[in-house]
Amino acid sequence: MNLTYTTLSLRRDNMSRRPAEWLTERLAEGVGVVPVLGSQNLITTGDTPGAFIFEGDAARDILGTGVQEVLLGTDDHKPVFAVSVDEAMAAQIVASTDGAAEFMDLRSVGPLLPPADAHILAHARGMAYWHARHGFCGVCGAATESRYSGHERKCINPDCGISHFPRTDPAIIVLVYRTDVPGGACLLGRHARWPFGMYSTLAGFVEPGETLEQAVSREVFEEAGIETTNVQYLASQPWPFPSSLMLGFHAEATSFDISIDDEELSDCQWFTRDDLRGMKEWLDAKEDDMRLPRKDSISRWLIQRWFDAE
Repeated sequence: MNLTYTTLSLRRDNMSRRPAEWLTERLAEGVGVVPVLGSQNLITTGDTPGAFIFEGDAARDILGTGVQEVLLGTDDHKPVFAVSVDEAMAAQIVASTDGAAEFMDLRSVGPLLPPADAHILAHARGMAYWHARHGFCGVCGAATESRYSGHERKCINPDCGISHFPRTDPAIIVLVYRTDVPGGACLLGRHARWPFGMYSTLAGFVEPGETLEQAVSREVFEEAGIETTNVQYLASQPWPFPSSLMLGFHAEATSFDISIDDEELSDCQWFTRDDLRGMKEWLDAKEDDMRLPRKDSISRWLIQRWFDAE
């Protein structure tokens, strides 16, 4: 089971920050455009969803008409841009596809997308979100302007002039397991705002002054009252919903009586492998079914890795 949103297909290096002359030369050779409407991506509507990427003249027609442009990288020397558009432009874009694509929430189709497409769309969404929320300087309050193909926003106040760069928030996500019962069990919780029956691994943001391992132990104890040991890092996943980097762990429980923080969780339970076998997939679950996390999440990957280790 591969992690969605992690398959890098574009070349992302300092070429993305080169001067306008470099871009002008590349644009003459070819260009790709990935439109973004708020938190939605343009996705094909056929049997197999994918990223709808404009190319050639159609792409050039969109460049310069959007709210914000960001160079995502290059594909065989061809620059590929994310272009944030407003509702009016979005309607024109959808109409130009003759029903072949529409703007939709990336998470609704993430597991169904080709891996490279999922990564490009996630990158585009993440950069669009950052620009939309950093139009003003956090130091002096003046407006900021985009620079270096969308990879920097600079304060226009000459007395300030601070440069702001894209940020991602590190968050740990952990499957806690116990070995004191036959076959073992894993700890899953749920938030009240989630659909009924959905359970997932515990997660939380890393705080200043703590290691990732310390963040794991703190979050698990805060949310479920469980002590842990043998904290093991396994993998990471970009998570632009809206702007996190999920850092995945397994950890062994050394205490087993759950005491939840009502402000964090509405429920938390130990689940055996047989319990997991009885849970439904997200898209197949009925209203009253217990369900697993969606397949595009590192939470599901962490659960599956533990499940398969039986």
